[in-house]
Amino acid sequence: MAEASFEEQRENKERFQFGQNWKSFLNVLNETRINEAERSLVEMLSFDELSGMRFIDIGSGSGLSSLVARRLGAHVTSLDFDPASVWCTSHLRDRFFPGDGDWEVMEGSALDRPMLMDLGQFDIVYSWGVLHHTGEMWTGLRNAIDMIRPGGVLFIAIYNDQGWKSRAWWLIKRFYNFLPKPLHTIFAWSLGLILNAGNVLKYTVMLRPMDAIRPLLNYEKRRGMNFSHDLIDWMGGFPFQFATYEALVNYAEAAGLRHERGIKATSLGCHQIVFSKPDRGASIP
Repeated sequence: MAEASFEEQRENKERFQFGQNWKSFLNVLNETRINEAERSLVEMLSFDELSGMRFIDIGSGSGLSSLVARRLGAHVTSLDFDPASVWCTSHLRDRFFPGDGDWEVMEGSALDRPMLMDLGQFDIVYSWGVLHHTGEMWTGLRNAIDMIRPGGVLFIAIYNDQGWKSRAWWLIKRFYNFLPKPLHTIFAWSLGLILNAGNVLKYTVMLRPMDAIRPLLNYEKRRGMNFSHDLIDWMGGFPFQFATYEALVNYAEAAGLRHERGIKATSLGCHQIVFSKPDRGASIP
């Protein structure tokens, strides 16, 4: 059965409009945020530059990661299912690399295997916080794995499975998308303030209030992101799936990949994991 279009899923309240949120984010994007995103990417990949490498950004969103990869010298392909996100990425390309033939921006789905396979294989397959929003996370991950060339790497970020808390968040996100649009921001900020206040109170009781406050004050250092836009993304991001770090590693290793490094989320947030594909990597079952 063919995947429903973005507009059909949006009309059926089955998909959050990530691209509209990213359009707003571009208004606060500056060189400081770009440099922080670059630092984060270089640190996780352990590459100082990407000159001559083929880099695919599956779910490019705002286009920030694609921009960083291109500035590091990669030949970039940016892909997103949301037309507004495609616009955002194209806007950044035209703003920073006008007329560039080494940065292609496309509309497409991480679940469209024939289209993805037609793109060939890449030195770096990158998908940060995207595959868990496809509705078929493991299929998306399988497709991403099969796009890695022998000797290449995969960098993914996937929401942590917190047990019942993740199931509760599924309900919250589903509820957000059923609300009338004028209530979205009110709901997101109200719940966000309550949760953050509770977190600050918890750490204050533990005599460590800055453990909760410091990340909010230094939010720009999270890959160059912005708190208000991440809040809307977090509250509204639907479809919503999740996995344990171990489940992701086991799945990738069964496909013939090697676990290189990662940051394991212990509560909210995403696991960040880098895998490599040996020159004779196996195909996923």
